[in-house]
Amino acid sequence: MTFSAQYVLLALGPIFAVFIAVEWWYLRQRNHRWPSAHYSLRDTLSNGVLALLHEASDALCASLFIMGIYAAIFEVRIWDIEPSVISFIGLFFLQDFFYYWFHRGSHHIRWMWASHVVHHSSESLNLSTAFRQSLTYPISGMWLFWVPIIWIGFPPEQVVLTVLLSLAYQFFIHTQVVPKLGVLEWVLNTPSHHRVHHAKNTEYIDRNFAGVLIIWDRMFGTFVEENNSIPMVFGITRQIQSHHPLYLTFHEWRDMFRDAMQPNKSIRTRLKHLWGSPNWQPDSHVHNEKTSPITPSASPSDSA
Repeated sequence: MTFSAQYVLLALGPIFAVFIAVEWWYLRQRNHRWPSAHYSLRDTLSNGVLALLHEASDALCASLFIMGIYAAIFEVRIWDIEPSVISFIGLFFLQDFFYYWFHRGSHHIRWMWASHVVHHSSESLNLSTAFRQSLTYPISGMWLFWVPIIWIGFPPEQVVLTVLLSLAYQFFIHTQVVPKLGVLEWVLNTPSHHRVHHAKNTEYIDRNFAGVLIIWDRMFGTFVEENNSIPMVFGITRQIQSHHPLYLTFHEWRDMFRDAMQPNKSIRTRLKHLWGSPNWQPDSHVHNEKTSPITPSASPSDSA
């Protein structure tokens, strides 16, 4: 029996669980130092259920159509890329580059944000927050971002494995107990950089979209360094007062379609509700790059 790359995160589950237990124990010894890192039973259980729903959805959609589409694209690949250290390094950089654009798009395109909002909806930030994912990523199109890599000539299983190893790395940066890491801060997406990404402070809006390498944010102008003098606030501006996994999963899809289906709207306006900025409204004239989904707007959606 061969191991399928799509199950690598499940295989790593026991390791993740050990690190969560260690962080929980560590925080209990210092429960006043990082109050927003606190583990609550309801929040942690919600994160766990969301993770299981996400994994089940990914596995089902992969078997039904995603891997089939990847295989078809691989049949018309541009090059035959032989396995080697050089090709692995190339795949790692390409995947991380495309992940950056997927993640950035997930904050600027409402259709994608409807999935990604789930990950930002907790007012806590700890290792269990990494589990807080949506089962609707196959609908919002995360898998499409890896199509160019497969078309170039990288085998689908290798691409999927690289994506999942990147996500495994990102588990470890969802923490407040790890300080800045010196020279590594220039290259890697560290816990410090990712705290910035999860914070809803105005200074940190729409920043630090990196997967593994922070170099893309530095190159494309979306990098902001953590300022220890600014207390970070996590969650979403119009906070969801629910721990129900299905409500957390679908509330933004509901609000998005409600906006798009209101009567007496043009097709162009309806499409903007679906594919424009998450906080776009018909009376919005200018969308500033620094205006985030967590910025209060006229939208009825709960954005973060």
